[in-house]
Amino acid sequence: MDLRIKGRKAIVCASSRGLGKACATALAREGCDVVINGLDESRLASTADEIREATGAKVTAVRADINTEDGRNTLAAASPETDILVNNNAGPPPGKFEDWNRDDWTKAIDANMLAPIFMIKAVLPGMRARRFGRIVNITSAMVTSPRFSDMGLSTSARLGLTGMSKSLSRAVAVDNVTINNLLPERIDTDRQRFMAERMMKQLNITFEEARQRIADSLPAKRFGLPEEFGDTCAFLCGAQSGFLTGQNIHLDGGAYEGVV
Repeated sequence: MDLRIKGRKAIVCASSRGLGKACATALAREGCDVVINGLDESRLASTADEIREATGAKVTAVRADINTEDGRNTLAAASPETDILVNNNAGPPPGKFEDWNRDDWTKAIDANMLAPIFMIKAVLPGMRARRFGRIVNITSAMVTSPRFSDMGLSTSARLGLTGMSKSLSRAVAVDNVTINNLLPERIDTDRQRFMAERMMKQLNITFEEARQRIADSLPAKRFGLPEEFGDTCAFLCGAQSGFLTGQNIHLDGGAYEGVV
């Protein structure tokens, strides 16, 4: 399918690796000019070269900390007529409610609620004026099914972003701007390797056993592929997705147990 976004300008936050990289690659394959972002200059440069070689697209690497106002301004300035924004950021580490202090909560809200909100604010006026915009927030499956109390920081902050995005999506749909959320669970990235290593230490099992236990917890009995995630993101950014907005879309191998 031709998503009809060739030549569109895209910013993908936190995209030097993992889910962000997968989304940036998929958009570049569709012919978008892509701005990728991260903090490690060497890794950013390597990722940019890799995407260019694989897709032939224009890829601009921007080192910027999106948790800061200066970082967000730098990133937005690299693509002054942004058509597509993919919000992504590292989540806070797992922990215990009784151990989290005000600083922990503030950091989580800054990274997983306020940073994406202010990125949206930076690009939204231009999208509305040009009557095309696609905003995708990468959040978490824990937003709709907060099963694990140790993920409370991430769940709470991302729920705030989810609520804001839903209300805003209704206001901007008339201008052909959509806002949707992608909710990953068990996509095979560095994050899942970290979770397997954590389980390995907690249960005194091998890394392979930990990964198998995690995979077996899903109806699909496997990890999701980053490419599957990236292609779903690209579809949400396509011209054909203009009537799809305000939604939470699970990519979780069937793990979500709710009906709606």
